[in-house]
Order: sequence, then structure tokens, then C-alpha cells
Amino acid sequence: MTATTANPVLRVAPAAPAEAAAHFRAGLAFHADVSDVAAALAADGDPGFVVLDSRSTESWDQGHIPGAVHLPTVLIAEQAAALLDREVPVVTYCWGPGCNGATRAALALAELGYRVKEMLGGFEYWVREGFEFETWQGRERRGPDPLTAPVDGDCGC
Repeated sequence: MTATTANPVLRVAPAAPAEAAAHFRAGLAFHADVSDVAAALAADGDPGFVVLDSRSTESWDQGHIPGAVHLPTVLIAEQAAALLDREVPVVTYCWGPGCNGATRAALALAELGYRVKEMLGGFEYWVREGFEFETWQGRERRGPDPLTAPVDGDCGC
């Protein structure tokens, strides 16, 4: 099969295994999964990181991860030092996959010297996977979406 006849998936050949391993390892240094964050927060003791909600106050009020620090991206430069310990890694989140607010927040924090990861899926997937969240009215939980969180809790990941 030549490059001109290959299907779109194989038109550019897959990377060599060592290159692929390095790429995916690097990705895990920058991203955290919603389920992994929830499991770490639910475990006894200190999870070793702080969760930061980078959305607006209006969005925060609609719902947020219990225990998260609220720091909108636009305020990070002036308020991060008062709210965050530079020695504790930060996991940022925003609305969901269609929003890059968590990425912008992670960049702002990294530029200030914080160790940071972005939580993939954001608040949308936190709720869709059935994890508890807070609003100004108290705590809530919705049933998991079977497309994102299998009922038996095992995604096979």
C-alpha cells in the first residue's frame, strides 16, 4: 500500500512504539481524568493536590466540585499566591471539553511557578459521571450517564 492509496488513518504512519510511549507519558503529566480526580478526593487523607475551578462566579454558583478553590482565570495573576501553596500541585477545570478555560488557567499557573494538571472533561463530565457537586442550595448528585460512566462503574480504562 502506498501513501497515496492508504486510508486516511494510515496516510501518516503511526509513530514508533518508543515515540508513542514518550508522547502518551508526557500527556499524562499534563492531564488528569475526572474519575481519577474523584477517586483521589474520595480516598482517606490528603490527595496531594488542590482542585481549582477557573470559571466565573455565575458558573461556580451553578455547581462546582466540593472542596474546589474558586479562582477565575482572569484573577489568577493577582490572587493565586494568597489562595494556593506553590508546593501543592493544582488540578484545573472549567465547564467541559468545549471550553479551554482550564487550559488557560493551567498556563497562567504554570507561568507563576505552580505545578499543574488539567482535568479532562471539566465540570460537565464530573456531573455526567455521577459525582457529587455543590451549588448555593447544597450538595447534589445526578445519576451517571451510561455513555460516560458505565453503571457498574468499570469503564475498562
